[in-house]
Amino acid sequence: MEKIKYQMEFPIQSSPSLLFQYISTPSGMGEWYADNVNSRGELFTFIWSGSEEQAKLLSSRADERVKFRWLEDEDDPYFFELRIQVDGVTNDVSLIVTDFAEEDEVEGNKLLWVSMIDNLKQTLGSR
Repeated sequence: MEKIKYQMEFPIQSSPSLLFQYISTPSGMGEWYADNVNSRGELFTFIWSGSEEQAKLLSSRADERVKFRWLEDEDDPYFFELRIQVDGVTNDVSLIVTDFAEEDEVEGNKLLWVSMIDNLKQTLGSR
């Protein structure tokens, strides 16, 4: 089944370098994205109350973005990306989330991202 690409933008009061630590490292992602995160090189294991998913880190650029592909989707073009955007004029920082979901799951997935980014903002003290 085809998945639909969607993007969301979240303003975050944080420096790009601090925010990058939280979106690119197992310890950082374990603070807001999953209950626990382990990594071996490019392979990240995300653990949520007993269930485990593995993703491969496809690319990473310091203080800018990370891009992952779920191993179960390895043969598909789908990925999720967390990109830090800094406004050239105001220096406001935003986190751009790009993800894919089946049509009937897009709204639910967006709500999940809103909840997770709220956790991230709380962790950063960026309310």
